[in-house]
Amino acid sequence: MNALPETRLGLKENALQFWLLVLVNGFVGAMVGLERSVIPEFAETVFNLSGHTALLSFIVAFGLAKSFANLMMGNLAKRYSRKQLLTLGWLFALPVPWLLFYAESWSWVIFANVLLGLNQGLAWSSTVVMKIDLVGEKNRGLAMGINEFAGYLAVGLVAFLAGYIASETGHVTYAFLPGIGFSILGLLLTIFLVKDTKSHARTEAAQTKIPLLSNIWQDTTWRHGNLGSVTLNGFVNNLNDGILWGLLPVLLASKGYSLAQTGLLAGIYPVVWGLGQLVTGKLGDVYCKKQLLTLGMVLQGVAIGLLLLAGSSPVLVTALVLLGAGTALVYPNFLSVVAENTHPSQRPQSLGIFRFWRDFGYVAGAVAAGVFSDLFGLDAVLLGTAALTVGAGVLSEVRMCCTKKTLWPSQVCTSAQ
Repeated sequence: MNALPETRLGLKENALQFWLLVLVNGFVGAMVGLERSVIPEFAETVFNLSGHTALLSFIVAFGLAKSFANLMMGNLAKRYSRKQLLTLGWLFALPVPWLLFYAESWSWVIFANVLLGLNQGLAWSSTVVMKIDLVGEKNRGLAMGINEFAGYLAVGLVAFLAGYIASETGHVTYAFLPGIGFSILGLLLTIFLVKDTKSHARTEAAQTKIPLLSNIWQDTTWRHGNLGSVTLNGFVNNLNDGILWGLLPVLLASKGYSLAQTGLLAGIYPVVWGLGQLVTGKLGDVYCKKQLLTLGMVLQGVAIGLLLLAGSSPVLVTALVLLGAGTALVYPNFLSVVAENTHPSQRPQSLGIFRFWRDFGYVAGAVAAGVFSDLFGLDAVLLGTAALTVGAGVLSEVRMCCTKKTLWPSQVCTSAQ
C-alpha cells in the first residue's frame, strides 16, 4: 500500500493553495467594499434617513454579526473542517446584494448587514487560519500581510467602483450589483478548488514548543501580556475604523465633495492599508512586532487629528495616506502575534476571540460616532478617537515584549508568551 504524501509547511511548498486563498479573500473584501462609500447616500436618497445615528445603525448590525461569527468559527473549527466553514461563510453572502438592491425598508439593509457580518466572520477568519496552517512559522508575517493586502485592497477598489457606479448611473442601488458576481465566484472557488488545511496544523503541532494556554478566553482577552495587548489594540483600531466608515463620507460631504469624489477619497485609506501590508507583514518577520504596533497606532492617531485640520484636498489626501499606512503597520502583525503566541491546536479559537474583540470595535465605534457626533459634533468625536488610538499604541510599548530585532531599546521576551 502506498504511503500518504508528507504534509509540508511553507509558502513555496503550498503556493497554489495559498494564492487561491488570497484570491478568495479578495472576493471576501469586495463584499464589504460595496457599501463603504455609498451607504450614507443610500440611506438619505432611498429611505430619507438623516442623522449620524441612523446612518451608522447598519455598522452595528454588521459588527455584532461579524464579532460573534468570529467566535463561532473558532469553536466550530474543533468539529468541522476549515473548508466547510469557508463554504458556510459564502452561503451567507449570496443574499446580500439582492437584499440591498430590492430593499423596501431600512430593516432590509440591517438584515443584509447581519448576513454580511456572518460572511466576513466565517470566511475571512477561515482564510486567515488556513494560510497560517499552510506556511508554518517561517514567513507568517508575510503571509498575513498578503492575506490582508488582498482583502483590504479589494475593499478600497470596490468602494471606488461603487461610488463611480452610483454617480454615473444616478441609481445608488446599482452599486450593489457587482456583489452578485463576487459572492458566486467566491463560493464556486471554495467548493471546487480550495483544499482543507487541518493536516498542516497537525504537522506544526507535532513540531512546536509553544505551551498551551491555561484559559484561552482570559489569556487572549487580557491576561497574557502580548495577546491581551494586541486584543485591546485591535479593538481600538476597529473602533476608529468604524467611526470613520460611517462619518468620513459625512465629513467629506460637509466639505463640499461630490459622491464620486467621496468614493475616490474614501477608497484611498483602505487601498494604502491594503498595499502597505505587503511590506509591513514581512517587517513583522524581522523586527519587533510590538514596536511596529506602537508606531502604527500613533501614526493613525496623528492622521485622524490631521483630518480635523484638512482645509484642502492635498492635506486631506495626506491624512488618509498616513491613516492607511498606520493601519497597515498593525493589521497583519495583530494576527501574526496571536499565531506566534498560541499552540496550533488552540490557534483557531484564540484567533476567533481576538477577532471577536477586534471587530466588536466596529460596534463601539458606530455607537460612539452616532451618539457623540450628534451631541458634540464631528470634530470632538475625531479628536477623542485620535487620543484613544495613540493611548492604545503606548500601551503596546509598555506591556508587550519583543521576540525579534528591536528598532529601539525595549523589553525582550524570554520566550513566546
